[in-house]
Amino acid sequence: MPTRNDAYILMTDHVKNESLQKHMLSVEAAMRAYARKYGEDEELWGIAGLLHDCDYEEYPDLQQHTRIAAEWLREAGYDERIIYAILAHNDLNLETNPRTNLLSKGLYACDEITGMVTATALVRPNKIAGLEASSVRKKMKAKGFAAGVNRDDLVEGAAELGVDLNEHITFVIQAMSEIADTLGLADNTEQKEEALS
Repeated sequence: MPTRNDAYILMTDHVKNESLQKHMLSVEAAMRAYARKYGEDEELWGIAGLLHDCDYEEYPDLQQHTRIAAEWLREAGYDERIIYAILAHNDLNLETNPRTNLLSKGLYACDEITGMVTATALVRPNKIAGLEASSVRKKMKAKGFAAGVNRDDLVEGAAELGVDLNEHITFVIQAMSEIADTLGLADNTEQKEEALS
């Protein structure tokens, strides 16, 4: 099977938008953390997260999204479990690819929540440092905030995975915090204070 580095190259070949790249890296981080929690294959889960939207920039139409990616990944020799989970995270594919396994439930649960966490962190002075689930929940209620994030998917994703929404948000914040620098969500206030002194 292709490696994580192969997956990263495939993703960046098809996705030039930096925000979308960071979103996919966020989902990868959350998926890896959940794989560790559940004793699952971290590489498999991580690659599913990293590649889940690899066709979205070129094929944003939801009728095509994930189906094009599935073709690319099959041609490149990716594990069918990854392809299945990627197809299953698009609700339009649920008839043929229902979310019946932990991997597909995990991917669906981690997708939208990472967007909400990112949007919430970006409006805070300390970014993701010290971010709590209650702040994310508060922003979820503001309809104009991060309007592209589907609130129903956030709630449904946690429910399908069988985790409490607050615990899920806290878990994803922790996972994303581990790569905060890469995501542009690191707290730089200390560096700014040092530079001023």
